[in-house]
Amino acid sequence: MSEDDERQQSPPSDLEFVSNKARNCNATGSGSGHPEFQSTYPDQVLENVLENVLHFLTSRRDRNAASLVCKSWYRVEALTRSELFIGNCYAVSPGRATARFTRVKALHLKGKPRFADFNLMPPDWGAHFNPWALAMAKAYPWLEKVHLKRMSVTDDDLATLAELFLGFKELVLVCCDGFGTSGLAIFVNKCRQLKVLDLIESEVSDDEMDWISCFPEGESNLESLIFDCVECHINFEALERLVARSPSLKKLKLNRYVSIGQLYRLMVRAPQLTHLGTGSFSPSDIAGQGDQEPDYVAAFAACRSLVCLSGFREIIPDYLPAIYPVCANLTSLNFSYANITAEQLKPIISKCHKLQTFWVLDSICDEGLQAVAATCKDLRELRVFPVDPREDSDGPVSEVGLQAISEGCRKLQSILYFCQRMTNAAVIAMSKNCPDLVVFRLCIMGRHRADPVTGEPMDDGFGAIVMNCKKLTRLAVSGLLTDKAFDYIGRHGKLVRTLSVAFAGDSDMALKYVLEGCPQLQKLEIRDSPFGDAALRSGLHHYYNMRFLWMSSCRLTRHGCQEIARAMPRLVVEVIRSADEEEMDDVVGTLYMYRSLEGPRTDAPKFVTIL
Repeated sequence: MSEDDERQQSPPSDLEFVSNKARNCNATGSGSGHPEFQSTYPDQVLENVLENVLHFLTSRRDRNAASLVCKSWYRVEALTRSELFIGNCYAVSPGRATARFTRVKALHLKGKPRFADFNLMPPDWGAHFNPWALAMAKAYPWLEKVHLKRMSVTDDDLATLAELFLGFKELVLVCCDGFGTSGLAIFVNKCRQLKVLDLIESEVSDDEMDWISCFPEGESNLESLIFDCVECHINFEALERLVARSPSLKKLKLNRYVSIGQLYRLMVRAPQLTHLGTGSFSPSDIAGQGDQEPDYVAAFAACRSLVCLSGFREIIPDYLPAIYPVCANLTSLNFSYANITAEQLKPIISKCHKLQTFWVLDSICDEGLQAVAATCKDLRELRVFPVDPREDSDGPVSEVGLQAISEGCRKLQSILYFCQRMTNAAVIAMSKNCPDLVVFRLCIMGRHRADPVTGEPMDDGFGAIVMNCKKLTRLAVSGLLTDKAFDYIGRHGKLVRTLSVAFAGDSDMALKYVLEGCPQLQKLEIRDSPFGDAALRSGLHHYYNMRFLWMSSCRLTRHGCQEIARAMPRLVVEVIRSADEEEMDDVVGTLYMYRSLEGPRTDAPKFVTIL
């Protein structure tokens, strides 16, 4: 393949990057072990100008567009990437990525689609990090950072990172699986310069290995340690010693096996923390009944830099007053594991005037949301999760809470709202009161729920969101929706990049409206909706511009999917069945479709058929 062909086929957003503005541009190299900058141009002045121009472009999409200007920009841009973002690990091979980008210090890599979080994808589907780890070990021995999301990571992969990248500093694993405490023990022991270890919503197997005690002795460089998702006991004494010898530690998020008494001891040793995940926020079962309790209020008061608070995994509400001293300074508060009432929330939220991000359970009811609206005038992001996610549960939050938020928090930019009932009027009010919304995700948990006041579909509410919120890029729709709602989205959602649909629409026309009307659409995920082959064909003009399309429990056939595969050879069309399901008939249960420079992957399991 010629260089021009490769440049033309470079995906517009699966390969993205962030420039390193402080990079030394000396053409003879910096002497730090990186490969020397080898000029491919006779005109050194042009080379320097191009580099300086690229440093001013910080947006991933802007930088990626710059690489398509001409051959010179394409080559120099590749040489100046220090951070590489790959939105789909199967969109490009590790070999192709490392051959083109030779000076990468940080890798951001995503694997499975988001619907995997809802058990809609069988285990062992793929997204293995191993080939990437081995390729980077050869190409980037100076690699410092790896951020992975929904990838399968083994203990051996963690050992590779620790043993082959001598200057490795930062590992972030979000929604990953496949590794355990044994792998963590090897990793933390051998990464002598480690600054960040963030395990976020990942599945970590308990190998009965005391990984916390494996951090090297002596002063630690740790700046962030997050392990709230690790569901096993830890060696608290080792953790306490680690915190004590980590003067740069700013972020610490503990798992539910850390009691409030142990939290106190850690806070005393790390008053410099800015982000804290509290662990259980309840006493230890083995605490003596006659023991005098520590002064938790004083411990929080001493943490004067604290701006982000989370945790509260097994909360006893009687301890909540302990956090009062830090509330006035908080910009982020996460109560998404704390089953508290409105009355328990009110004394806290009334002090949080600087709050910008708030996650909470619906146990606070509409009354609690009204208290948030009355105080948090600078709120930018709100997420309300259900205590009981069943479709037939009694939802304690409704249109009343949403309306209150829209009237009180007019700077809101992002909302995720789970409820059992919602009205068009409340959604329309939010569209008018919060025009800066970028993300609007409304999840009415009961299927096909109409406006309970008028009995009408929710079309007009979602129509108002896409019409009035001009910055909207992410939208999730639910409730009783007809094709009219999708007509609104197609006509007005010109910036929408991510759309999630469940139990919605009347016919193929709904999907056709979206695919023909939303030019920026990158990620489309659909489940349990009446869309078939005709709807799928309506996107032929756009699929090469998208990162992926997911459709499950719709009305697709194998023949219809094969038509797409034949028409678009650069598109990988995967038909997925459950692991115990026999070879499929013409009905397609799950379709996952994505573009790739490499063609079909070689590690597909038996329950995946690539057409």
